Amino acid sequence: MTESASSSMVWATAALLVLYMGVILFFVIRGALRTKNMDDYALGSIAFSPVAIGLALAASMTSAATFIINPGIIAYFGIPGVLSYALVMPVAALASLVILTKRFRKHGSTAKALTMAQWMGSKFKHEGMERFFAFLSMLLITFIVLICVGLTQVISKSLDADPVYVLLGVVVFVFGYMMFGGANSMVYTNTIQALLMLVVAFILLGSGYEHFSNGVHGFIDKLGAIDSKLIQTTDASSPLFRDYFEIVFCQIIIGIAVIFQPHIITKSLLLKDERDVNKYLFTGITVEILFFLVVLVGLYARLEFPDLTMGGAPIKVDEVVSTYVVNEFPVYLGLLVVLGLISAGISTLEGLIQSLSTTITADIILPLSGRKKAENMEEMKKQVVLNRWVIVLLAVVAFAFSYQQIVHPNLSVAIFAQNGVYAYFAAASIPVCMGLFFPSVSGKTVFLSAVAAVVVHFGIYYLRLGSYMQMETRNPAIPATFAILSAVVIAVVFHQLTKSKNTSNV
Repeated sequence: MTESASSSMVWATAALLVLYMGVILFFVIRGALRTKNMDDYALGSIAFSPVAIGLALAASMTSAATFIINPGIIAYFGIPGVLSYALVMPVAALASLVILTKRFRKHGSTAKALTMAQWMGSKFKHEGMERFFAFLSMLLITFIVLICVGLTQVISKSLDADPVYVLLGVVVFVFGYMMFGGANSMVYTNTIQALLMLVVAFILLGSGYEHFSNGVHGFIDKLGAIDSKLIQTTDASSPLFRDYFEIVFCQIIIGIAVIFQPHIITKSLLLKDERDVNKYLFTGITVEILFFLVVLVGLYARLEFPDLTMGGAPIKVDEVVSTYVVNEFPVYLGLLVVLGLISAGISTLEGLIQSLSTTITADIILPLSGRKKAENMEEMKKQVVLNRWVIVLLAVVAFAFSYQQIVHPNLSVAIFAQNGVYAYFAAASIPVCMGLFFPSVSGKTVFLSAVAAVVVHFGIYYLRLGSYMQMETRNPAIPATFAILSAVVIAVVFHQLTKSKNTSNV
């Protein structure tokens, strides 16, 4: 074993990155030629197959968190993490996706909504709600930061390069090409990335086959020999998996709500024909199940690095997968895995940049400037240019926060990202659910529930309310769960009061 990548790995990775960048740019240019306005940028102007969009969905749902960051957490905490991240949350998320997609798509396509904020405003005829969610979407920057950090760790280890320079390169390249292609290029690139990720998922999951020479029980025994806590179903000393409330109940709530992220739930709007929805869902879910299982690599890494050190230095949570890949795979296989890990990050990063920049441009800047709908071709071009400047600003913010997380993480960048993202979908989940299943609900009711969710989430987290919030590293799933439950209660109560008031007035 070596502490850093071999010279052959460094040169081969550099060559592969150049080739990968060239392929991505080819599809970006191809997509950009068909992007004439903000509608094209947000939803695309090309009719893609449902299989391609299903693969794009799986790639978007599977970020650097699943392939790079979460396995590191599982390397540290073992089976409790597997139950949480590979079983409970995925089952809840995929069930939520099936139930919600068709209803959301039906309204989204008739409302001609480009963003989640516009969907909210259109559904509830509530401009304040639309503006609230437009600003709230800024929290998704935390997820962008997680992906940038994950990509930086993998590439810097493979190139044996300074993470700061690698981070700068990642941000400049990805944000740079996303200024042009939008949805038209993104479905192409996401499909290629998903196929790469499929191959790499099989490689990573198969990389620990030697540890199963004595069967599953033998594998468990090996983990238990390192630390008995690794094979228990809960870990009272961990900040994330202390009991079944954290591992099961909270993850069911989070899994259901995670689908409400705009780069996931709005993916179905790329379908041009209602008859394609089932094929799209089948493709996306089948591939996604395999992707969720990749977190098991964290257990393999723990067996390879029992004391979580390398060359006498501790391996940080966010470095576990990159260290495992560089030190355990031969160059040719390591290159393919690195490429798949990069694809896992970039696929979601593209979706986040596209949806967030569209929201900032279409739902914040244009309405505040007094113009919302372009009246002519000149106005359309100006809006596209404005969107590009928004992406530049996002790149600067993402770099600053990512640098801070590389230098001073709180256990893992995952905690930073979860705190922001969970707050967003805690606020979005109840309005979307009520809007889809209770057509008569008022805009004021769901708006109040959304605001309450944000207040409860950040109130519990930053005021350290409750016994779960007393450790140095706090689990964002706890406040998000209480935020969602609070929003449900408020929405139901006010909906019933509104119905009673309307009935009495008749």
